Amino acid sequence: MGESIFARLALTPDGWMSNARIEIDGGRIRLVTPAAPGEAAGSTVGIVIPGLANGHSHAFQRALAGHTEFRGPAGTDNFWTWRSRMYALAGKVDASRLTAIARQAYLEMVATGYTSVAEFHYLHSEPGEDAAGDAMYEAIASAARATGIRLTYVPVLYERSGFEADGPTPEQSRFALSADALIRHYERVAGKMDAGWQIGIGVHSLRAVRPQSLRSIAAIAERDEVPMHIHIAEQQREVDQCVAAHGVRPVEWLLDQCDVSSNWCLVHATHANSEELDGLADTGAVVCLCPSTEANLGDGLFPLQPWLERGGRVAIGSDSHVSINPFEELRWLEYGQRLMSQSRNVAAVSRAETGRSLFEAAGAGGAQACGNCGGQIEAGADADLVVLDDDSPMLAGHDERSLLDALVFSGFTLPIDRVMVNGRWLVEEGRHVDEKPANAAYRDAIGTLDLQGLWK
Repeated sequence: MGESIFARLALTPDGWMSNARIEIDGGRIRLVTPAAPGEAAGSTVGIVIPGLANGHSHAFQRALAGHTEFRGPAGTDNFWTWRSRMYALAGKVDASRLTAIARQAYLEMVATGYTSVAEFHYLHSEPGEDAAGDAMYEAIASAARATGIRLTYVPVLYERSGFEADGPTPEQSRFALSADALIRHYERVAGKMDAGWQIGIGVHSLRAVRPQSLRSIAAIAERDEVPMHIHIAEQQREVDQCVAAHGVRPVEWLLDQCDVSSNWCLVHATHANSEELDGLADTGAVVCLCPSTEANLGDGLFPLQPWLERGGRVAIGSDSHVSINPFEELRWLEYGQRLMSQSRNVAAVSRAETGRSLFEAAGAGGAQACGNCGGQIEAGADADLVVLDDDSPMLAGHDERSLLDALVFSGFTLPIDRVMVNGRWLVEEGRHVDEKPANAAYRDAIGTLDLQGLWK
C-alpha cells in the first residue's frame, strides 16, 4: 500500500521544493510534486533530504572501536600494528557474534542518516572452519533485516599476505580463499538477496590477490553488471611495495591491467598521484573516502580538490566504525583538505555552498558504489528518506541556501527526527525501532569476546 508524505521542504535534484508531496509505493518514490493548497492527507513532516549510502563497511570492526587507542613502543604505532589487533578480533568473531555486532553497527547507521550500506566482507568462514560456508553471510543478512538498512553485500577475495607471497599468514588463514571458492560463494548468495538489496563482488587489495584472480573477479562483476570494490593505495607502504613488485604505482597498474569502469569502487586511493587521477576520472569509477577511519589509522589525505575538478565521483564510508555519522565524514573530508591546503571551502567545486556540494556528491557517488537507486528524491528512486527536526537549534536561522551547510558543519548532535528505508519508517523521534533489543544483543556478544584479553 502506498503512502503520501507532505514536506514543508524537500531536497530534489532540481533544488529545494516547498510544500512537496512525495508519493511512495513498493519501496520506491512514485511521484514528487508541489502539494495543492491545504492538501495534507498523509504524513506531514518538516525538512526531508535523501538518505546517504555508506559505501564501505567492515561491520565486525564496530567491536574494535576505542580498543586500539593506547601507545605501544615509541614510534611504532601505525596502520600495520592496528591491523594485528584487528586480526585478533577477527579470529574470535563467529556468526552469532557477527549478527549482534553488525546489527548494532547498522542500527547506528540508520539512526544517523545512512539508509544503505556496502558491506565489504571477507570473514567468509567461522573460526575453526576449513572452507567457506554461508553462515557469516547469513549473519550480515540477519542484521540488515533486523535494522531495515538497505544492504549491498560485497564478498571479497583475500588469498595472500603480500605482493610477493604465495599465500596468507597464519592469522590471515581464517579468511583466505581461492578465487574459485569466492565465486562459488558469490553465486550461491546472489540468489538470496532480499527485495531492494544488491549483490556486489570485490578483492581486498592488489597486495592480497594474484593478478589473475583479480581479473577473474572483475570479469564476474562485468558479466553480472554489479559493483566491483577494492582497497587501493591506502598506505604509502603499499605503494612502495607495488612499485617494487610491478614497477608502477597501484592505481596506474590497475588501470593498465583491468577494464575499470563506472561499476568500480576504489576505496581510499589516498596516495594516488595526479597522473593516476587523470586516468581514473576517465573511467567514471567512484572513489570511496572514509575520513574518520583514514584519520584514525594515519593513512593520509586524498587529493580531493584535484579529483573533484576532474569531475571525479566520491562516496563516503564509515569503514572501521570509529565514527558512525555521515555528516561527520563529510565535515572531516572538508576539514582535512583545509588543514592540508591552509584554505577554506575546498570541496565547493560544483556550487558555492560547501555542505551541499559534499552532500550531493556523496549521495550520487554512494548510490553508484552500492549499485542502487538512492541518493535522490525523485520519481523512480528508492524511498530512503531522512526527516530533519524543524525545531532543532542547529537549523534555527537557516534557509535553503545554508541548511545543508549547517547540517555538515554545525556540530555533532544530529537533528534527525525520522528515517525511512524502502518505504518503511525505521526511526521515530530520533530513536530506531530496534534500538533496545539490538543494544542488549550487542552487549551480550561483546561480553563473550574478552576484548581486553586480546591485547595482553
